[in-house]
Amino acid sequence: MITTLLVANRGEIACRIFRTCRELGIATVAVYSDADAGALHVREADTAVRLPGAAPADTYLRGDLVVAAALAAGADAVHPGYGFLSENAGFARAVQDSGLVWVGPPVKAVELMASKTRAKELMAAAGVPLLAPVDPAAATAADLPLLLKAAAGGGGRGMRIVRQLASLPQELTAASAEAASAFGDGEVFAEPYVERGRHVEVQIMADGQGTVWAAGTRDCSLQRRHQKVIEEAPAPGLDEELRGRLHDAAVAAARAVGYRGAGTVEFLLSAEGRPYFLEMNTRLQVEHPVTEAVSGLDLVALQIRVAEGEPLPAATPPVPFGHAVEARLYAEDPARDWQPQTGALLTFEVPTGPGVRVDTGYTGGDTVGVHYDPMLAKVIAHAPTRAEAVRLLARTLERARLHGPVTNRDLLVRSLRHPDFAAGILDTGFYDRHLTALTATGAAEEEATHLAATAAALAAAAGTATGGPARFGAWRNLRSQPQTRSYRGEPGGATYEIAYRRGRDGTPLPETGERVVAAHPDAVTLETGGVTRRFTVASHGDRVHVDTSSGSYAFTALPRFTDPARRTDPGSLLAPMPGTVVRLAEGLAPGTRVEAGQPLIWLEAMKMEHRILAPASGTLTALHAAPGLQVEVGALLAVVQDAPAQPSADQEETT
Repeated sequence: MITTLLVANRGEIACRIFRTCRELGIATVAVYSDADAGALHVREADTAVRLPGAAPADTYLRGDLVVAAALAAGADAVHPGYGFLSENAGFARAVQDSGLVWVGPPVKAVELMASKTRAKELMAAAGVPLLAPVDPAAATAADLPLLLKAAAGGGGRGMRIVRQLASLPQELTAASAEAASAFGDGEVFAEPYVERGRHVEVQIMADGQGTVWAAGTRDCSLQRRHQKVIEEAPAPGLDEELRGRLHDAAVAAARAVGYRGAGTVEFLLSAEGRPYFLEMNTRLQVEHPVTEAVSGLDLVALQIRVAEGEPLPAATPPVPFGHAVEARLYAEDPARDWQPQTGALLTFEVPTGPGVRVDTGYTGGDTVGVHYDPMLAKVIAHAPTRAEAVRLLARTLERARLHGPVTNRDLLVRSLRHPDFAAGILDTGFYDRHLTALTATGAAEEEATHLAATAAALAAAAGTATGGPARFGAWRNLRSQPQTRSYRGEPGGATYEIAYRRGRDGTPLPETGERVVAAHPDAVTLETGGVTRRFTVASHGDRVHVDTSSGSYAFTALPRFTDPARRTDPGSLLAPMPGTVVRLAEGLAPGTRVEAGQPLIWLEAMKMEHRILAPASGTLTALHAAPGLQVEVGALLAVVQDAPAQPSADQEETT
């Protein structure tokens, strides 16, 4: 019997495992980096052990430190969560060699499946259908498009789509560097990229007595940067014959490696419905809550039960009921190449209720840092039908109050309400086709944003009139004149000039004619077009957040005059986020000629690489970036000046 369990992870998955441990009466131990000293998973654990440093390579990827922490804290078991060391056979062996219980699959199974290249060879021998690998060194134009993948990990890291043969060497270098940073192994392989394929997976649970469950399917096709965004169970649109083939293939894969515990077998479904084995994840998946919702299982509790040597409670898994959909809420800007965002979560409130579950590693007041994945929470909705679950999830996200870094919340809501998603038209190219439309601002959205800016201005005006009758009376004549407040929609949106004047009772009245029902510093009620609308307003310095029943808006209150110190020269390349410079374009130095759109600098932030591109063709006149340099958001990295126009031959003759 396990009495004290250390979770070799952080964030929401650590908190989720702790929740089951509390229900089972198991004491918990957290590990934390210096950057995570005040994190929620540390606060929720019974005991916590520091891992000195901040970067994953110095902390959560140091298996020796994690094992030492477990022994020092008196733990008798280790759960790896997902990511980090969860699929590292050496770590699993070290845990067991230290006399600790490993809450995961057998070391041999991890070894066999840890390398996706070796896993594919094994699955081919077991008769599981798969895509034929391509040797990058021998690839030709006929092999395109190719998908490069990290051999030792998942989560979209180390993955690249290659459509042009000339870009293959560069993309191999980038994929290998990202894989090495994320998993400590830079091995990369290539396989054919299937256009408009669906990502469907099967949840496996196996015990040590020979029982293997195929505990249902999930669809994870909506992805960005090869990372899942929206997942659901069961996978929609599969007939019983295909669902049975997937279940059988997954069970065969598990039996082929003597699997035990929770795992996932992932498949790619072609547009014609042919399944191909992708990989087997020898761990708990991020999206496991949708399977728990439709099955009634606690997969973490079953992992612990199996690790203690107990059999699964039945020969077959429960029959699924209803439908569940999960959305990953990220601190990122989808309209700007999915750039991760950092900063303080000033307000973080996601409504819960019947059918809604929220798994998170944050609370209001926490800070989203630069070192780790930018996922804030997983929000899961379960209902009798898919349409009801989708509706509940979209409305839950819409009602959330999220003040601080930019998030993908609006994109999630629009994705869930998109006609293709509603109809079950799902494939991994969903965002390639629809992202521009999903992040665009239409006339209705623009009108709603202007009204929210009006509410922000009226709330600010109401706040300036709270000093009492004497102050207000002294300014009565001036306050009757029109006044203006300016706001910029965030992130980087339009500027709104809101004009208002004071009524006889001091209430600010907008010049655009909306009837003010009430105006207070934190709440405004307006009537427009015969409809009464309520706005909750929160100010944090110059940032203003306005929440309504149908959406949320962020603004920056603009000063009347621009600070000259904030101006930058044309062609300046600024860091879009805090991070570390990992490399520069070959031969890059002041005086180098560059072309518009050319990658110049690679910045690593939140375990992903981001390219800084030349804004225009010209000459690099300044270079402040260097590999290993840590930069803050807005830091000047380089300057590119437009090339001067070359005089024509006629002009040369006349000068």
